[in-house]
Amino acid sequence: MNKNLLLAAVSLVAISATAPALAADLAARPYTKAPAMIAAVYDWSGFYIGINGGGASAHSSWDQTVPLVGGEGSHNATGGTVGGQVGYRWQAGQWVFGLEGQGNWADFTGDNTSALLAQRNRTKIDSFGLITGQVGYAWNNVLVYAKGGAAVVGVKNEVFSTATGGLLGSNNDTRWGGTVGAGLEVGFAPNWSVGVEYNHIFLSDKDVTFAGLQTDRIKQDVDMGLVRLNYKFGGPILAKY
Repeated sequence: MNKNLLLAAVSLVAISATAPALAADLAARPYTKAPAMIAAVYDWSGFYIGINGGGASAHSSWDQTVPLVGGEGSHNATGGTVGGQVGYRWQAGQWVFGLEGQGNWADFTGDNTSALLAQRNRTKIDSFGLITGQVGYAWNNVLVYAKGGAAVVGVKNEVFSTATGGLLGSNNDTRWGGTVGAGLEVGFAPNWSVGVEYNHIFLSDKDVTFAGLQTDRIKQDVDMGLVRLNYKFGGPILAKY
């Protein structure tokens, strides 16, 4: 019995001796703070697809070359448009580069009374397509860019009698030209962005013949404003620490 009491006393002494050392070890452990997270950075790289809509004004000037020679006047063909776009962008630092194809249905219509004959000349643009390159600069989820490339436009030109209102002649034409523009786009949710864009389409002069009636040299250009909504495939943000 005395032996057991002796062993218990020795154990208590040992625990008492080691307790301060253990407490000192625990107190000496340094505190490591978790790394602070820097704000996430929006990544504009990747394929995207979207829709667009807006309005435009197409200026058309008619100069008759056959059978008479002289200016017939000009008009603005105005109206709305809706369509879609698909493209790819890649980002290097804050610079963003891209390629895009766009196709739209349109209803840009206008006319004027000829200064030479008793007739009205009407222009209607019913479709257009754009193939463009882009270069832009991004502030996180805000992107501004310029664009330029080729344009193709579907045009219907018509001549009406001012006396009867009847159709005297028509011509369906596909015209190629160029385009320049600029836009502002904002990423507002994962993978989604919305923006506004301005485009100017310029078409070269072209002789248009109305069978059995006349030939006009027609010059056209288009000024257009669009609202765009895009969905980008892939991760939209890069988290930096």
